[in-house]
Amino acid sequence: MDKKKALSFHCSVEAAMAVLGGKYKAIIIWHLNVSSVMRYNEIQKAIPQATAKMLSQQLKELESDGIIRRKLYPVVPPKTEYSLTELGKTLVPIVNAMSDWGHNYFEYLGIPDPCPED
Repeated sequence: MDKKKALSFHCSVEAAMAVLGGKYKAIIIWHLNVSSVMRYNEIQKAIPQATAKMLSQQLKELESDGIIRRKLYPVVPPKTEYSLTELGKTLVPIVNAMSDWGHNYFEYLGIPDPCPED
């Protein structure tokens, strides 16, 4: 996100949602926190409901916002690794709180939690 766009926000929640608000962004951050470093295909397997186009877009936006680091190795076939930046790591408590809330919501609904291991 550029500074010009950030200057258009009316509150800090708006800025936070601009960074975290993508359909898979919080999930990507959660997986990168658990795994430290992931290749594109590992992220794709971890989030099978995301289309390749959507996943690529979300990763590019997170990189542009300084949340994740993309490391490209000059090999054939190309190898790309993703990890959280120091700024990205500051979002981990927020994403973990979202995860806790989700566990409680499944309990409230009385349905099995699809991801009880985290």
